[in-house]
Amino acid sequence: MIAPVPIGVIGVGVLGWHHARHLAAMPEADLVGVYDIRPERAAQVAASLGTVACRSRDELFDRADAVTIAVPTSAHAEVGLAALNAGCPVLMEKPMAASLAEADELVSAAARHGLLLQVGHIERFNRAIRAAAAYLDRPLFIEGERLAPFQPRGTDVPVVLDLMIHDLDLILHLAGGAEAIDVRANGAAVLSPLLDVAHARVEFASGLVASVTASRIAQDRVRRFRVYQEEGYLALDLATGRGEFLRLRNGWAPGDAAGLADVAERIVLEAPGADALRLELESFLHAVRGQREAVVTGWEGRAALRLALQVTEAVRLAALSSHPES
Repeated sequence: MIAPVPIGVIGVGVLGWHHARHLAAMPEADLVGVYDIRPERAAQVAASLGTVACRSRDELFDRADAVTIAVPTSAHAEVGLAALNAGCPVLMEKPMAASLAEADELVSAAARHGLLLQVGHIERFNRAIRAAAAYLDRPLFIEGERLAPFQPRGTDVPVVLDLMIHDLDLILHLAGGAEAIDVRANGAAVLSPLLDVAHARVEFASGLVASVTASRIAQDRVRRFRVYQEEGYLALDLATGRGEFLRLRNGWAPGDAAGLADVAERIVLEAPGADALRLELESFLHAVRGQREAVVTGWEGRAALRLALQVTEAVRLAALSSHPES
């Protein structure tokens, strides 16, 4: 039997708590401690999960062979570099850093120390995305729509880095390494000092075009993702994990059909039900052990951040062109 990985969690707020509770219940993991800048929060979480509230990051690094980091984005680089320099592989929540320069520091530190750096783009583990994998074939057009009610938590970054980056990562993954050659976007800050709603159109060198909308001031939660390709399209509801693939029927010709059912075969997309965060943490543990590659590497996290920053800059430039006097 393989021994569990001694692992710790840095930052046990809302998201970090979920990291910690999953790890505490996983046979592959030994949750050896948690750390938070609020000692009382760390103590509360540690007591509820039967682990140790470390008094410093260094104490946690001494106890753990790997860490997950769920601190505010502005602290990602500082905390991540401290962990890597202490010899700990890192699972960093998205976005991996606040700037491209910080992302580069993290990637370089991981390479320098020969350590794993995985980025927490959780939608890679979404049930609908997993079910769609077998049917994806050179997408031509992608639509993403991600809406959420307003919450003060998360407004330390624009909605592009808070919500849209999930879909941007998926799009980059499906683009297969193709480069974005044209990025156009619009957006607005409505309830916070930073962008609360944004729409982007991204064109890739491969010919793929993506249209993405994100809002954190909506009435309802929506996470829809549609992929159009030759002879069919996939409609995915990332919120429920359900999806369908409409595939052109063999031998169909215009004029031969009375309705959509005569033209396209409907395939319900199904994958085993599982908590996406748990799957992400399991993948990290397997990568730490060397059993498989990281699902989202530091370079992929950097690519998603780069595209998100390009979208944010495109919004700024669009606003300047609309109001040059400002």
